[in-house]
Amino acid sequence: MTDMLSENETQAHTDLFSKFDPLIEMRQGLLSTGVTDPFGLVMEKVISPTVALCNGRETILLGTYNYMGMTFDPDVIAAGKQALDDFGAGTTGSRVLNGTYAGHKAVEEALCDFYGMKHAMVFSTGYQANLGIISTIAGKGDYIVLDIDSHASIWDGCKMGDAEVVPFKHNDIEAMEKRLRRIPEGAGKLVVLEGVYSMLGDIAPLKEMIAVAKKYGAMVLVDEAHSMGFIGPNGRGVAEDQGCLDDVDFVIGTFSKSVGTVGGFCVSNHSKFEIMRLVCRPYVFTASLPPSVVATAATSVRKLMHAADKRAHLWENSKVLHKGLTDAGFQLGTEEPQSAIIAVIMPDLERGAMMWEALLHEGLYVNLARPPATPANMTLLRCSLCAEHSAEQVQQIIGMFTRAGKTAGILG
Repeated sequence: MTDMLSENETQAHTDLFSKFDPLIEMRQGLLSTGVTDPFGLVMEKVISPTVALCNGRETILLGTYNYMGMTFDPDVIAAGKQALDDFGAGTTGSRVLNGTYAGHKAVEEALCDFYGMKHAMVFSTGYQANLGIISTIAGKGDYIVLDIDSHASIWDGCKMGDAEVVPFKHNDIEAMEKRLRRIPEGAGKLVVLEGVYSMLGDIAPLKEMIAVAKKYGAMVLVDEAHSMGFIGPNGRGVAEDQGCLDDVDFVIGTFSKSVGTVGGFCVSNHSKFEIMRLVCRPYVFTASLPPSVVATAATSVRKLMHAADKRAHLWENSKVLHKGLTDAGFQLGTEEPQSAIIAVIMPDLERGAMMWEALLHEGLYVNLARPPATPANMTLLRCSLCAEHSAEQVQQIIGMFTRAGKTAGILG
């Protein structure tokens, strides 16, 4: 007897896409109602940080990560154009080979100055920053304790590194401590937290959580992607705002939000941090960011050091919109505004899609989000405010939501 197939035998074909059949069916069912595909919108022209041309009409943007409105900053744009002229379109190489230009060092120096830290390491995306740092510092035999609502890039970094992953209930300090208590003494431990959680826009009690992590000898990584530039006296994020930044071992951030371009980074004061440039695979085995991108990022980061007025205006926008939507009768993800993100909870996916389309017809773009991006069984519309939204635009947005809510049957 042999398990090998004979020359004339073949096994039945296995479709590797069959695992997605339930999602395909759900999507087809949604689109069959005639609703516009909420995940396929094309922006024909972007006019400013807050306005774009969508489906041939001017549309207010309330679904981008452009929190500080830096995408159209004249100094940022000029820096990118100059770098294109001086260094060309791309580096065509890894940071450890030919892909480190003067601009890459300049943006890392800007990040060190921004955070007041000794080391900064820039990645080609924010996703790669989490993937690279987490998978490299926590491996087989180590433990990662993380919030159950952590971003996909954090979860993927955990899987890639092969550490023992120990999740705890969202923002639950007691649950986190219980997990830490069970880990063998002397084992390597990394606690991974986020400053602002991107779906509901809620912040973590970092000060208390970091104190517990240090009590059990754990290192701490905080992802400040949705708070950098905006939250804290100097825009360094939630850890700065809560007075515990000095206790954070690694801060992860991204250029694709408040900085207004693309890329990711990690800053740290750890004395051995520079070895990461040789052992972190997502850093070593990919091309570095184009010269124009690092030039825009460096300029933007340095301008964000002096953006107190912008931060104050963004906070005012968040407070006004949160109150306006609450007064209109919408259920929101947080009782009070905690960040630049305001989540509007929908009854289900179908009505959420109807509401999204009604808003688009009003001339407003927001994000429709569903599991696994959101907590289980939750559909929401995510509103991401910008420091460049005028007070008049915020009032327009409240009116658009109210009218669309009635059209979609969300409001009575």
